[in-house]
Amino acid sequence: MRNYIYPLMLFMVFACESKKEIKPFTSVGIQTIYEDSLNFRAIELMDNSLAFATNKGTFGNIDLSTKQVRANRIKQDSIFPEFRAVAHTATDFFMLSIASPALLYKTGDNGMELVYREDGEHVFYDAMAFWNDMEGIAVGDAVDGCLSIIITRDGGHTWNKLPCSELPEGSSSEGAFAASNTNIKTVGDKVWIATTSSSIYFSADKGKTWEHFTTPIVKEKPTQGIYSIDFYDEHLGIAIGGDYTVPEGNNANKAMTEDGGRSWTLIANGSEPDYKSCVQFVPNYGGNAIVAVGLTGISYSSDRGKSWSKIADASFYTLRFANDSIAYAAGKNRIAMLTFK
Repeated sequence: MRNYIYPLMLFMVFACESKKEIKPFTSVGIQTIYEDSLNFRAIELMDNSLAFATNKGTFGNIDLSTKQVRANRIKQDSIFPEFRAVAHTATDFFMLSIASPALLYKTGDNGMELVYREDGEHVFYDAMAFWNDMEGIAVGDAVDGCLSIIITRDGGHTWNKLPCSELPEGSSSEGAFAASNTNIKTVGDKVWIATTSSSIYFSADKGKTWEHFTTPIVKEKPTQGIYSIDFYDEHLGIAIGGDYTVPEGNNANKAMTEDGGRSWTLIANGSEPDYKSCVQFVPNYGGNAIVAVGLTGISYSSDRGKSWSKIADASFYTLRFANDSIAYAAGKNRIAMLTFK
């Protein structure tokens, strides 16, 4: 019996040490690390740097140790693309532009190389993500009656568009908001896509087969819907949005799922936070701590979205956590480091 008690005691000690104690944030420090006359909506943490791509064909990275910025511009024919979606693998960085022509670039031997182009009146890509170093996905607004979804299986060298016959039937005008590159999320082999009609497109097998779920988030007008989603694991997820033309609105604009997106329940309905363009779980807090950013400031919940507090008035479009107290946020004319306390 004694031989069993000692290992059990050790397990209990380590279990208690590994569980993050919930100490609610009460403030956030904001340090601007890059300023320019650009609208930053797509950022990506890569090792010890923060990569970005934005409008005016501008892209680059920030060394997070030295805060040194390296920025470049790219031009395709006479176009300076507007980028709102980025992603990366272990070896490459990807950036995807909105509107027609949609231009998807990856790092190559001589700088960024064009690996996918799509032309058309309704072409408009919104977000992208990777499952692993070989397989990735990007989503855009509906063309020819269904969402635009392109997938790579060879590390981003080639991309193929899914035919409408392989996707659930949706609205012919359905799309996704290109607000923060967070209306798409991958966990393991799974992917969730949130749309302007407040729907969730879900695939459990890296885009081979699809299901369609509904949420109670507001969707009556074209400017309403889900702007951002995040999943803490394959079961627990949050969706947020509202109407960017009425940023103070907070009715039916946020919902939670605990069954992998099949069912959603409104949270904090009619109270803080209002319209937000990006929501992220704080790492290491078991899915209880959540931060959302948008035009009207930074909001925080320590109880899995049941209640929220506004901890800063600063406006940002998007956010990524580096650890459980440091995040990087991007918005109009700046990228900043956020320190939560």
